[in-house]
Amino acid sequence: MSVNEQADVVVLGLGHTGGCIMRALSEAGLDVVGIGPRPVVGERGHSGDIDDAMTPGAGYLLSASRPAAPFPVGAGWAAGRSRTVDGVRGRATGDRVDRIAAGLLAVKRGRFVHGKGRLTGPYQVSVGERTLHARRGVVLATGAQPRLPAVRGLSGTPYWTDENALAAMELPASLIVLGTSGLGVETAQLFARFRCAVTVVERQPRLLSWEEPEASTLTERALLRDGVTVLTSTGASEVAYDGTGFTVHLDGGTEPLRAERMLVTTERQADLTGLGLDTAGPAASSAVVPTDGQMRAGRGLWAVGDVTGRGLSSDVALYQAEVAVRDILGWPGPDTDYRKLARLVYTDPEIAAVGLTERQARNQRLRVRTSLLPINSSDRHGPQGRRRDGFVKLVEDADRGVLVGATSAGPAGAEVLYALNVAVHAEMSVERLRHAVPACVPFHRTVEAALGGLC
Repeated sequence: MSVNEQADVVVLGLGHTGGCIMRALSEAGLDVVGIGPRPVVGERGHSGDIDDAMTPGAGYLLSASRPAAPFPVGAGWAAGRSRTVDGVRGRATGDRVDRIAAGLLAVKRGRFVHGKGRLTGPYQVSVGERTLHARRGVVLATGAQPRLPAVRGLSGTPYWTDENALAAMELPASLIVLGTSGLGVETAQLFARFRCAVTVVERQPRLLSWEEPEASTLTERALLRDGVTVLTSTGASEVAYDGTGFTVHLDGGTEPLRAERMLVTTERQADLTGLGLDTAGPAASSAVVPTDGQMRAGRGLWAVGDVTGRGLSSDVALYQAEVAVRDILGWPGPDTDYRKLARLVYTDPEIAAVGLTERQARNQRLRVRTSLLPINSSDRHGPQGRRRDGFVKLVEDADRGVLVGATSAGPAGAEVLYALNVAVHAEMSVERLRHAVPACVPFHRTVEAALGGLC
């Protein structure tokens, strides 16, 4: 490619979100150039990070097929579990490589430039000695990097982050999980089901502290059942690594923990240094690019994902990407609304929620009515003989008679949430929902019964 070339849209960032934007715009007939130092679809695919939906499935199949009595983890088992992980990794990431992704996009008029791009003016991006002019504009999708907690000694150790833990070619005999993001508890459960001794350390009084307390209790019970040691209301004060394993000193002077590996489920923060934002107009802070409801950050400039500081999750980023693509193409549509995005944790049982928790609703001074029903109240059997632990919890604004929040926890929690997500988003009346005809499938019947409890 030559200096001063033209394109309809330039996408800065080749992560999963940037790749989705490129694909959508290319399929719409636009000439799109993607710029980034990383492989196409970013670290999530190439690190071997297992798809969320595959995580509980792999762990469940293993736990269902293993003998009831523990068996030794010898060389044969180590080789077997390595083959299993490689198989899951292959299915999760086998099609996420530059060659295939680039080939698919080339057919759709998508092109790639590997390197660090920066804005050098409105509608203009430079990478190395090349300058690209974007006729419609530029999309910032540069993602974020892990931000380590303030723990002495941590930065000098070979800790794992949630981007590379599952890329390990060999599973460790023991693992400490520091902090419990959704991916943290998913990984803790999966590794435990592969016979790894896992300890979770969480500063908050409960796991998944942003969700309903019933979800926290259910998740902790599931982890304990799989042999995970759960330590809440405590944190790490110091970490040391001696070449063979980690020693983690805890707050309060309790006995240190020892494990072969350590996963740090960190917060993430965008690094906007060197992006040249000042040349393109947006008033950006050191970590956030402000946008309007259509993801516009300035004239001919859109920003999506972690750089916007909204949610810092792939679900939010992909939602923003859809809005930005629509706006770039000139299609009408509503502004972004982050209040009703689904929150999913793919443990077994799954935790899926949307809208307000009961506490959040009460903090907003709503007159709240709730209903909580265990899924084992359904008279139908669960899929594949899986445990039927879980519940449906509904939160109603009683003055308006509409659902403002819902949690679906269980073997099919994420699937069941879909109907509740639609109901919360559309602000459907509870009375109308009560008279809807539910699908005759196992856990959706629990929603019908829970609606009956809102009275």
